[in-house]
Amino acid sequence: MNISVNSKKDTFHLYNNEISYIMTVLPNRQMGQLYFGARIHEREDYSYLLEMRSRPMTACISEADKVFSMEHIRQEYGVFGSTDFRSPAVEILQKNGSRICEFLFEDYRIESGKPELEGLPATYTEDKREAMTLVVILKDPLTQIRLELLYTIFEKGGILARSARFINESTDDVHLTTAMSICMDLPDSDYEWIQFSGAWARERYPKTRHLEAGIQSVGSMRGHSSHNHNPFVILKRPTADEFQGEAIGFSLIYSGNFLAQAEVDSYNTTRFTMGIHPAGFDWKLSSGETFQTPEAVIVYTDKGMNSLSQTFHRLYQKRLARGYWRDRERPILINNWEATYFDFDEEKLLTIARKAKECGVELFVLDDGWFGQRNHEHAGLGDWFANEKKLPAGITGLSEKIEEMGMMFGLWFEPEMINKDSNLYREHPDWIIETPGRNTSHGRFQYVLDFSREEVVDRIYEMMAKLLSEAKISYIKWDMNRSITECYSAAFSPDRQGEVYHRYILGVYNLYERLTSSFPQVLFESCASGGGRFDPGLLYYAPQGWTSDDTDAVERLKIQYGTSYCYPVSCMGSHVSITPNHQLNRFTPLYTRANVAYFGTFGYELDLNKLTDKELEEVKKQICFMKKNRSLIQYGTFYRLQSPFKSNVAGWMVVNTDRTKAIVGRYKILNGANQPFERMYLKGLDADTKYLINGTDTHYGDELMNCGLITTDASAGESAPGEKMSCDFDSKLYIIEALEK
Repeated sequence: MNISVNSKKDTFHLYNNEISYIMTVLPNRQMGQLYFGARIHEREDYSYLLEMRSRPMTACISEADKVFSMEHIRQEYGVFGSTDFRSPAVEILQKNGSRICEFLFEDYRIESGKPELEGLPATYTEDKREAMTLVVILKDPLTQIRLELLYTIFEKGGILARSARFINESTDDVHLTTAMSICMDLPDSDYEWIQFSGAWARERYPKTRHLEAGIQSVGSMRGHSSHNHNPFVILKRPTADEFQGEAIGFSLIYSGNFLAQAEVDSYNTTRFTMGIHPAGFDWKLSSGETFQTPEAVIVYTDKGMNSLSQTFHRLYQKRLARGYWRDRERPILINNWEATYFDFDEEKLLTIARKAKECGVELFVLDDGWFGQRNHEHAGLGDWFANEKKLPAGITGLSEKIEEMGMMFGLWFEPEMINKDSNLYREHPDWIIETPGRNTSHGRFQYVLDFSREEVVDRIYEMMAKLLSEAKISYIKWDMNRSITECYSAAFSPDRQGEVYHRYILGVYNLYERLTSSFPQVLFESCASGGGRFDPGLLYYAPQGWTSDDTDAVERLKIQYGTSYCYPVSCMGSHVSITPNHQLNRFTPLYTRANVAYFGTFGYELDLNKLTDKELEEVKKQICFMKKNRSLIQYGTFYRLQSPFKSNVAGWMVVNTDRTKAIVGRYKILNGANQPFERMYLKGLDADTKYLINGTDTHYGDELMNCGLITTDASAGESAPGEKMSCDFDSKLYIIEALEK
């Protein structure tokens, strides 16, 4: 890992064993992009990579030079309107109404490690030797706006972290209307674009298309990253697949409105930009003030998309997630929501908890309905004190009784929302986000508290901290079930209303930071109707997230498969729920529900008292299995093997660090008659090691990877006497353990 600077050539080369990133100061003193990709040799002069040519209809910087035009040059942070006609990385509205900028190179500095971003989540280092950071300092001489471009290269992996910082060194106020976290110009457009899109209950499905001339993009204008599009995009070569070929992943560490965009110009250059969505964004930057963009993480690989994902997994698991629970096995929990909904009292909860404890569950979670007058969706949000009709001993009393059983106690909150039928709303009706004179829309009969205001965040913190201080709470499920509409804050002047969306997310981060700092051993799980804010920004505060409200095992195959392209197994909340499933009314075998949910944090969302004795014995075995193997599952190396989006059979596996143990999950969606023989080709094993498969067969690693693991079931012809019949929604786990080399 190094950052080399050639001051004579004004060239910067960031590199480690896997990647090189090269940029240069252009003839007009703006920054140009020369190369990003697989590691190349260090040399003195890379100027040959900067190509210029006179072209018709080109606007040029100087009358003395008909060749130099920003339209045809790859740049580090493009600016529209001064010979570059592509989408800009930055746009600044100035006092005279102009939006033209010209950020010229002034200086640079190199820092060991990685600086924190004030008020924003970001990747980090625990030792300064893990990374190096280059800060390129630019300035617009007319407006006196200083721009610092931050580049961090990590010692291991094809990882580059980027962000931008603006400092107003003039005496005039300006308005940032576009401030992207990354602008990267690539030399060609021969890429397939993969986005991760969907909706509530079907989040993060991979969608693939080839880049074409023009613009394609995904984003969110909902006030949160959203179920609809995740702030993560892959550009891969058409020949690349899961196990070979070039791919670049772009991930934004942010939880609010975002835009990820690829623009292909008429000469097949691709400009990729990612950051806060410029629509509706207008940040007033007064004299002496600073604005920091969120961080974007870029990962390059030439070894296929599993390699890309594994790099993201390692980084986000160890250098984005933080705190007490980062490296710990996650407790097996039971959540009462689908068991009771709002209809419960203390004794009903204790009855569920007793049976769960008997089965080996470690954490009981009380979901929505415990507070204020919360007997339905219309009331109670904002009143974070116990409903004494349901819980006469309050949360403190209930939590003590749960702990006396030998389990931890967890609690659901939705701190960003409020019902009009609540004490807090009656006290502060002006604390909701609404536009004067306009209709105020509702979502699930709830409204969004204005977290751009410090006093609102302070009040919610006080209520939550009081409960966490008084009761024995080990886990918080933080929900958010409503997108922002009529975005306006009564606390800000008209010329600052474009700041509200971003200030809201900063308020959310502030509350998370205060709570996680005050209660460091509490396990936080982020939730936003499931996958509505499943993003890296929240992973910084909450090491796991509720992956989707859809608990159906078959749908979860797709959701968890798509999620795995960026996010590690250790952060995926996954539960075994009742059948028929409450979202799809589908019947699936209990073992399949568990075989899918194992590949996450694992828990149950049902009343175990309603299961048969045979089912309860199966649950006890499932819990024993997860306790034995959760360290491997949650922290091993994860491989996607067969996609549920392309086949009736899905498969994945996880391998430990020394390759002595692996667990393979094989899932068949629909059964068939007289089916072909089937094999699954494993990955990540040691070729020379002999492995025991489910305690019976033995095979060398090279056999399992090259000949394949035979997964043929009873549907391939006539079933043999005593053979288990196959069925719809069938599944099987293969436990693979090393015997010898």
